[in-house]
Amino acid sequence: MPKEEDHPERGGDKESKEERTQDAREDTVRKRIRANTPSPHRGNTPQASPPRFVSVEELMETAKGVTNMALAHEIMVNHEFQVKPAELPEESLERKVKEIMHKAFWDCLEAQLKEDPPTYGHCIKLLAEIKETLLSFLLPGHGRLRTRINEVLDLALIQQQAENGALDISQLSKFIVGMMGSLCAPCRDEDINKLKESTDIVPLLKAIFSALDLMKVDMANFALTSIRPHLMQQSVEYERSKFQEFLEKQPNALDYTEKWLEDTARCLREAGADGSSAASSDPPSLLPVDVHNHAYLRLLKWDHASDPFPETVMMDHVRFQEMHQEAEQLVLLSTVLLIIYTTTGEAISGLPGLMETLKNTVNVMLADMHTPSFSAQEALATIGEKLCVELSQCLSQHGYSPFSADRKSTLRGQISASIQPDNTIRKLMESRVQNYLLASLESSQHKTPPSLPGGLAPVSKELKELAVRFSRLVNFNKLVFSPFYQKILHQILSAGESQT
Repeated sequence: MPKEEDHPERGGDKESKEERTQDAREDTVRKRIRANTPSPHRGNTPQASPPRFVSVEELMETAKGVTNMALAHEIMVNHEFQVKPAELPEESLERKVKEIMHKAFWDCLEAQLKEDPPTYGHCIKLLAEIKETLLSFLLPGHGRLRTRINEVLDLALIQQQAENGALDISQLSKFIVGMMGSLCAPCRDEDINKLKESTDIVPLLKAIFSALDLMKVDMANFALTSIRPHLMQQSVEYERSKFQEFLEKQPNALDYTEKWLEDTARCLREAGADGSSAASSDPPSLLPVDVHNHAYLRLLKWDHASDPFPETVMMDHVRFQEMHQEAEQLVLLSTVLLIIYTTTGEAISGLPGLMETLKNTVNVMLADMHTPSFSAQEALATIGEKLCVELSQCLSQHGYSPFSADRKSTLRGQISASIQPDNTIRKLMESRVQNYLLASLESSQHKTPPSLPGGLAPVSKELKELAVRFSRLVNFNKLVFSPFYQKILHQILSAGESQT
């Protein structure tokens, strides 16, 4: 779409206009980041993380200078972060104004080309913008393509051809589409093929601009993937320095972090004392890394409604809440599936596809388990009924003895009882999930994934994905706040040893 400063009705000082545009862009970035940065005071039930929509220019400016802490943090910890085309809300005033302006421009362009002789003022400005965009896609090694674009889209020559009535817009459009096909990502090949089939000049130019906008997004995401490793150290140093500035103004800004680590060390000492042999009256000594890893694991069982979250992980408060909920759902899902297989016996263990069918059934019923309207008791009762029906059908189809009423009653009762926190099977699966996540932290430095505990094979894919995200988030947090953690852990463990 043509830039607003190219519109024939617009005038004014170009330099001041660029300054106003830059100020408006920076203000927009600040507002979007404030809206997307999680706050501990926005309620206790997290929502699914919404995609962060930022423009290409905003992303690159932030990545170059690491000038925005929240956006840089988002890029580092969220490897699924991508630039998305901004979409104005339906029925919004901004969207209506934009549609009216665009329609007016393209109608004007079509009218100019239908004049006798045609007027090419608007068209040449479009070609200039297309040329600028194509050149922006080139890498330093694309010297031949750069020369070719400059030769064919020579604006001075195009202007002369227009004045002499010798300008061939169709031929230039074919060159542009061909060049776009050479530079675009494979996912855009279908869009480029549709452009090649178009013959009407105005619709073709309009479609070219739409495709170029998508290619800009693709290029930004490619650049994002490329710069992420180089951004790591800058982002770590930036976040650490900003927190240090805050700590100098607020000396008690680590109170909750200290309590978090102290409570973890105390729990580990008590557990060690309980498990120590009778010959040894002293609990085993604690290592800082063990206390630290167990402290992060506690964040996945945190009581967000009553306990203040540690300051050093506050920026990822919502992320830890979401992982907490995912872990709880995996525990309950694996509990129900284990009950099914222990109750029904060997009959269904080798049936192809049955596990996935049962898993999907339970997953659908547990999808809203963290919403206020969810009733766990009703959901588990419904799950028990549906699974009895599916198991009966499956056993009869494969020639096994019918699913008796007693077995159905036992299965429904055990599934309903799994909602209790002290349920034996549920406690077992919770312990195994927690141990796997802890092992993933301990092994993340060695790049060797831990072995999967028994009973978790049906949820292995989801559990491994959760472990990867959890480890990535924890390791980045350790990098940023390591000087603060080392000091606190040294004080805590030294005090504990002296007391012992």
